[in-house]
Amino acid sequence: MTTYREAGVDIDAAADALSRMKPLINSTFTPNVIRDVGAFGGFYSLDLSKWSQPVLVSSMDGVGTKVKVAIQVNRHNTIGEDLVNHSVNDIAVCGAEPLYFLDYFATARLVPKVAEAIMQGLTRACRQSGIALIGGETAEMPDIYMQEDYDLAGTVVGMVEKDRIMDGSQVRRGDVLLGLPSSGLHTNGYTLARRVLMGPLSVFQPDDRPEELAGESVAEALLQVHRNYLGVIRDLRPVAHAFVHVTGGGIGDNTRRVIPEDHNFTVEYSAWERPPIFGLIQRHGNVPENDMRRTFNLGIGLVVAVAPSDVDAVMDLAARHNETPIRIGSVQ
Repeated sequence: MTTYREAGVDIDAAADALSRMKPLINSTFTPNVIRDVGAFGGFYSLDLSKWSQPVLVSSMDGVGTKVKVAIQVNRHNTIGEDLVNHSVNDIAVCGAEPLYFLDYFATARLVPKVAEAIMQGLTRACRQSGIALIGGETAEMPDIYMQEDYDLAGTVVGMVEKDRIMDGSQVRRGDVLLGLPSSGLHTNGYTLARRVLMGPLSVFQPDDRPEELAGESVAEALLQVHRNYLGVIRDLRPVAHAFVHVTGGGIGDNTRRVIPEDHNFTVEYSAWERPPIFGLIQRHGNVPENDMRRTFNLGIGLVVAVAPSDVDAVMDLAARHNETPIRIGSVQ
């Protein structure tokens, strides 16, 4: 006789994990959530009284092989934060206000303490963005994943007025491109970064503190939390022509997504000082500059396209968030 547990799936561990996660999940609930965890679906009541032509905006993403760094150093309490912040930024740059989030966590072997730590970061980020975590899925699949491996993905849903959708259509010739700093790699380029800094042929160990990182370990630098730009985006919307969330493809490929087809743009990559983690990767991996630009954000996590006459207004509004945008290019 073979049991489900002997086959590799522990239902009791799943129940333990849920009991640990439920208080964290409930801490994200807003008055719009009308059912507790445990139903077959998440229920969110829309208040449409504040909207005239509401449009739902959604995005789904993961955190890539950044999870491998978390697994290798056994630090799991920020990887969920990365997921939420990345997802929220994706719809915020479209002009949307995030409403709720759903997550998917799959693993080879469900360890309740690990699941709880991941949920701590995920729910912390949900609370910071004012959104509810209304549902999710936890899957134990030993035939798909190996040893301590897991993957994490999520979906965010938000709302925007139809006439306030930000899609680049307002971008004009002569617009200035302003960049806001990233906190490191965010959630892109980790397959390359890990191969260079944490792979079997690397000269570094995860706890090593290279002089270039000014006291930070390799693992700490790679696990810096993906920044959430929701607050500053909200304040800049009235003057911005477009926002760019710099993810896979780097500054160039992502900025192209909001530039009209008959326009071009320039990016001055010498306009800012790159965080040292990028120099470390490039030098020790002998990575070509073009590859660096298309793989990493290189220290700029958000780009704002704005009319030249509104640059000072952007600077003043950003200063309220302790931000100092950098002029990195222009639209032609």
